[in-house]
Amino acid sequence: MKISNRKRILVTGGAGFLGSHLCERLLAQGHDVICLDNFYSGTKDNIVHLIGNPHFELVRHDVTFPLYIEVDEIFNLACPASPVHYQRDPVQTTKTSVHGAINMLGLAKRTKAKIFQASTSEVYGDPEIHPQPESYWGRVNPIGIRSCYDEGKRCAETLFFDYHRQHGLEIKVARIFNTYGPRMHPNDGRVVSNFIVQALQGDDITIYGDGTQTRSFCYVDDLIEGFIRLMASPSDVTGPINIGNPSEFTILELAEEVLRQVGGPSRLKRLPLPQDDPLQRKPDISIANKVLEWEPQVNLQEGLKRTIEYFNGLLSK
Repeated sequence: MKISNRKRILVTGGAGFLGSHLCERLLAQGHDVICLDNFYSGTKDNIVHLIGNPHFELVRHDVTFPLYIEVDEIFNLACPASPVHYQRDPVQTTKTSVHGAINMLGLAKRTKAKIFQASTSEVYGDPEIHPQPESYWGRVNPIGIRSCYDEGKRCAETLFFDYHRQHGLEIKVARIFNTYGPRMHPNDGRVVSNFIVQALQGDDITIYGDGTQTRSFCYVDDLIEGFIRLMASPSDVTGPINIGNPSEFTILELAEEVLRQVGGPSRLKRLPLPQDDPLQRKPDISIANKVLEWEPQVNLQEGLKRTIEYFNGLLSK
């Protein structure tokens, strides 16, 4: 009798931008996938094409409450990740990161499941070191308007490593840098979706500050590949590991590339820089490159082309 390698995998936040792509990838690998979401920022539109799959299960649930199911692996992605969404209810954002981590770690402890935490480059805050290596402890404002997300994710990392040391849990922690691609929410306030939607609608493109602040943009397919490789890595590889694209662009360069690809009458409009908005963000991915043999494959021009096609289809419905 052939023994199946099929695993029962839980993806919290599975109806979100990243979660939906991860569910798709895990199903393609032949696993049973339980997609868990409370639809605070995720949407059924992202996973509706998966619902007919007999190996896909959708559960409406909030991770701030305990969950009792049987699983082999857990990908904990549940948390609003854009400033527009996480600042709308900052107390709930912190609870999602902290209580959600406690509940998912408790589930992993009971079921002896391997567990993955989607952390963030926001743990570095407005960094003094550039690019940011995993050894850098960060420079975060603990009482600012972004701290519900930044400090929530930092506390989640603390919990993961304490459960690992205290209970022997097998953990994987990825620090995600700016990611973009199809299924981004059109109104999430992120710079790529903002610029594309504004350009497609013929509106002026809003740049905060002088546009010289830099970001590194990773296409979603590359990020998900990093997730899969980290989860499959040996048990002594815990992370945290930076997953992002080290190619650095100014916000002005991004705006100009979007305008070049979309065309139309849009012009650039400058607004004041938001509070605690980091001036630089670029990952040092040398550990991911060495340990996971991972590096991004999709450049910004190609990734933007695919993302613009997605938004064009979305806005024309």
